[in-house]
Amino acid sequence: MTTVADVRAALARGGGEADGAAVSSAVVGAAGPAAQGWRALLELDSRARAALVGAGELQGLLEDPSVTDVLVNGAGGVWADRGRGLVAVPLELGGEAEVRALATRLAAACGQRLDEACPVVDGALPDGTRLHAVLPPVSADGTLISLRTQRGRVLTVEELVTGGTVAPPLADVLRGLVAARANVLVSGAAGAGKTTLLAALLSTVGPHERIVCIEEAVELRPDHPHVVHLQVRRANVQQAGGVEMAELVRAAMRMRPDRLVLGECRGAEVREVLGALNTGHDGGWATVHANAPADVPARLVALGSLAGLGEHAVAVQAVSALDAVLHVSRTEGGRRLTEVGVLARRGAELVCDTALRVTARGEVREGPAWPALADRLDQRERA
Repeated sequence: MTTVADVRAALARGGGEADGAAVSSAVVGAAGPAAQGWRALLELDSRARAALVGAGELQGLLEDPSVTDVLVNGAGGVWADRGRGLVAVPLELGGEAEVRALATRLAAACGQRLDEACPVVDGALPDGTRLHAVLPPVSADGTLISLRTQRGRVLTVEELVTGGTVAPPLADVLRGLVAARANVLVSGAAGAGKTTLLAALLSTVGPHERIVCIEEAVELRPDHPHVVHLQVRRANVQQAGGVEMAELVRAAMRMRPDRLVLGECRGAEVREVLGALNTGHDGGWATVHANAPADVPARLVALGSLAGLGEHAVAVQAVSALDAVLHVSRTEGGRRLTEVGVLARRGAELVCDTALRVTARGEVREGPAWPALADRLDQRERA
């Protein structure tokens, strides 16, 4: 008869689906007469596979459709975000050794190494979950694990309206931006819903168009028949073999994209993106971290400086290349599209003027830049 020691031995071997089946078999055998029916056996099987090829005790959180982020602070606790901010979760992962072992195994599942020579890893698990992990001594608080879940299905614009993310009057504006092949920047803080909104909008692109997405790790999965993905490759421990965002943007421009999409603009690649959108690549999209629409110009100027662009050059290119800025925010009621802005030059300064603003009651109000945005959309539709 299989014993608990057999189960532990199978878990210690670790490493793949074959071992997963072995563990499941061991667990089922160990259960013996104590298991009450097939449901108990299946639960044991699920827990065994989670311990070997899944995220262990975190697997249940990752499978919860309301959870967007799971964070592990070493042996100090687990936190989860269900759309209304981080909340502590009563899960015991063991000590630092167990948390480190979990992080190393998750990194291996992403095809990455995580050890003293490479203490920081960023990758995607087979189910699309985004992994970021940091080992001591880079992390002073023990092994840190950050997991961003991937929805099993992309939400539609209609579902975002129903869920309160998009105010009903803005739905037609968003569809108009897509139909008019406007170049749009989606801004917001981390976890505000930029990727969710962008994936929903890209899903409305005509099926005859080719979408090329460039990301650090694949997160954008629009419901569209012709999407290709390019992702960053980190340099190895000898600092060779790395492929950065800027190089991928240049490569994507040679791939006959109808829609060029940058998952997140966070470095010198802003030069290539603005250049591409200024040279006939209409209908492009990108996201950027910013706490408010008014902060977007400063963020673009800072990124441009990394590429050797001065403030004047960034302002001229950004105003010419980008038709609108969509800002999403985390509010007490959840994630919301709160403002639509238009970049403009005021003297030598780059600014973002409000075109449409959503009030706390969900009402949409026109801002001073609405005529400019409407005019841009009309011009693009005529073109």
